[in-house]
Amino acid sequence: MFVALGSNLGESRRTLGQAIERLAQLSNGPLLRSAIRQTAPVDCPPGSPPFLNAVVGFLPRPGETPESLLARLQELEREFGRRPRQGLNEPRPLDLDLIAFGGEVRATPQLTLPHPRAHLRRFVLQPLSEIAPGLVLPGQEAAVARLLERLPKDPPNRRPS
Repeated sequence: MFVALGSNLGESRRTLGQAIERLAQLSNGPLLRSAIRQTAPVDCPPGSPPFLNAVVGFLPRPGETPESLLARLQELEREFGRRPRQGLNEPRPLDLDLIAFGGEVRATPQLTLPHPRAHLRRFVLQPLSEIAPGLVLPGQEAAVARLLERLPKDPPNRRPS
């Protein structure tokens, strides 16, 4: 399964590092980690600060479901200071999105799998292609690396110094 991480409030690099450590505790094996990249805010309110983004991949523990993992991710966001949403795509200390959970497909009010916009977002596909370039998301015909190649050329995401 794959989780995208983002942060654009507070000490984002530290927050992402700590969140990745916590996600490793949910894994039934070694964690795959992308580099952390700075990206421009997408569909965010004017004046939103840049994001730091990464993707991790891990094996779910026995009995874990997409819904139970989503609940864990939302609790982790709250622990890191995420408040109830006031507006669409507002700045936040931690954002965790479940991108894919094996071949599972969901379309409920609480969860859509795979993430409905992952295949369109450079800030998800670029780090995902670092750790799983051959992954084909459910419902897609091309692998992640190919989906990334097909995206319009934006300013490159860069690794922060």
